[in-house]
Amino acid sequence: MKLTRRESKQRRHRRVRGKVSGSGERPRLAVFRSNEHIYAQVIDDTKHHTLVAASTVEPDLRSSLATGASCEASAQVGKLIAARSLEKGITKVVFDRGGNLYHGRIQALADAAREAGLDF
Repeated sequence: MKLTRRESKQRRHRRVRGKVSGSGERPRLAVFRSNEHIYAQVIDDTKHHTLVAASTVEPDLRSSLATGASCEASAQVGKLIAARSLEKGITKVVFDRGGNLYHGRIQALADAAREAGLDF
């Protein structure tokens, strides 16, 4: 039985979330990618609380980008989430790619966040 693309992503997501969990000292950097936008959140799973968030839906990013569905847009979100995290005193995170392959827009976001100062 061949799995559909959606089923494969759901299996990867369950597998990743079984291994990755955020704590107060090292919260989880969760990434969601849609066809048109990309979203990133830093989450403390012990308190079930979002500490920092950034996405291409925000007006300041949306006006400066041609589209939210590019590696350039993902890199901008990565820099923004890292800057906001560092302002709150968060330097170390655990990366949750959300079932997506570590390639393209997901990789661009992660690399930009690392370059901006997040450690994962």
